[in-house]
Amino acid sequence: MTEDWTLQIRYPQRRDSGVYECQVGITPPIGNTMILSVVEPVTTLLGGPEMYINKGSTMNLTCIVKHSPEPPPSIYWTHNGQEINYDSPRGGVSVITEKGDQTVSYLLVQRARASDSGKYACNPSNANPKTLIVHVLNGEHPAAMQHGGQLRHEYPLTAVLLSILVAVAAP
Repeated sequence: MTEDWTLQIRYPQRRDSGVYECQVGITPPIGNTMILSVVEPVTTLLGGPEMYINKGSTMNLTCIVKHSPEPPPSIYWTHNGQEINYDSPRGGVSVITEKGDQTVSYLLVQRARASDSGKYACNPSNANPKTLIVHVLNGEHPAAMQHGGQLRHEYPLTAVLLSILVAVAAP
């Protein structure tokens, strides 16, 4: 007589990861072990928490989803809480998504204008959303570093990491 037993873990969490063993209560006991790894997808939105864009340039927001057992079935983008309509009369708004071990979604907004400023969110269907604030500038120059039409904050942490890498790489 054979019976199949199933262990079901509802709402698994990372702390549920480990070795599990099923034993048959005979003498001597027979056991079968399995390793369970619970992974939590991580969403990253490059350039955050704030990004500065020059008026008229192309805005490129890049969302990365890592550590997902499978690519997200869908990723949708919002602007100020409203789902972005790629067929809107504004035009010049598109999204490109590359699915794989690491899924990357690019939101491209051509000819950025003041009305494109605001809060953007990348919403993967199987991971936590991530947001950033975009400022479309009309000739202003905040304390930031300019990079090909897009302005990004220069963080001291970047300089520290570079100096550590140089120190490690030096003989």
